[in-house]
Amino acid sequence: MAPPNTFSPDSASAGHPYENLTPDVVLDALATLDMHGDGRLTALNSYENRVYQVYLEDRVPVVVKFYRPGRWSEAEILEEHSFSTELAGAEVPAVAPMAIDGQTLHHHAGFAFSVSPYRGGRAPELDDFEVLEWIGRFLARIHAVGAQKPFVARPALDLQTFGLASRDWLIAHHMVPLDVQREWEAACNEAFAMIAATALGDAPSDADPPLAKLRLHGDVHPGNILWTPTDRPDGGPHFVDLDDARTGFAVQDLWMLLSGDRAQRTGQLSGLLDGYEQFRDFDRRELALIEPLRTLRLIHYSAWLARRWEDPIFPINFPWFGTSDYWKGQIQMLQDQCEAMAEEPLYA
Repeated sequence: MAPPNTFSPDSASAGHPYENLTPDVVLDALATLDMHGDGRLTALNSYENRVYQVYLEDRVPVVVKFYRPGRWSEAEILEEHSFSTELAGAEVPAVAPMAIDGQTLHHHAGFAFSVSPYRGGRAPELDDFEVLEWIGRFLARIHAVGAQKPFVARPALDLQTFGLASRDWLIAHHMVPLDVQREWEAACNEAFAMIAATALGDAPSDADPPLAKLRLHGDVHPGNILWTPTDRPDGGPHFVDLDDARTGFAVQDLWMLLSGDRAQRTGQLSGLLDGYEQFRDFDRRELALIEPLRTLRLIHYSAWLARRWEDPIFPINFPWFGTSDYWKGQIQMLQDQCEAMAEEPLYA
């Protein structure tokens, strides 16, 4: 099989929709909302969508997000907007889209887009216990709002949606080279058998009471937290990019902030939970889901790259994807994850 950078699972001859998203289209989209740019436009770091910082004629910057065509339905996007607006209304520092003429989702030139206020900041210092505690407090407040009602349109994060569907799509579209496909699929299946025995699987749970699911940010990693100095007004963390908001377990919004060896991760977890539990109880049984969630993300990430390969920005930024060496590395990581899932979970 040729590596993915020589072909696309879909027809690439028609071009990708984002090729039509020129700076003029971005500025024209804003103009339909009576928001006029002064010509300064900067593309922000985003692969899934296209996001731009634009200065308006009154020198106020805004962030314009053009949603990837076909990824989310309008109902799913509006649920994200509603959730982020609820969070902002509860004085949680989550950046919500602006309501313009009563609408948060707009359309122009075949694209759906939203406009948000600009928030500056830097990645948080996750080796600082006080920073971790602060983030934990706000994560608890996000979850307190998230638990008030369910998502209706947005999917859940579970074994089926992140794991089985990803494996099946990659195999069906011949994305895994034949020389490693059998070994990769076997590693997936071994991991899935272990995950199926957890609350992420579809087997009936004997937990009493069962673990609670709620609306989540879904993608809380350091790049989605903007930290501003605490001696400034509204200083501290600002949570951005709820594009991956889903239904799931609270631990999903904590585990991606943990890194390093077991002792380091335990210390970071302690900091997060010290802050979290000032506002909301945390069910320690969820800690057993950290490594299963990491495993699902690993497989889902490969499927995400493959599904997006027709977007020209992906071959440019991920040239290593799709080779036999890449998949051999994935096999090793899945085998390592099976060992990690067999260990005692973190405890703090």
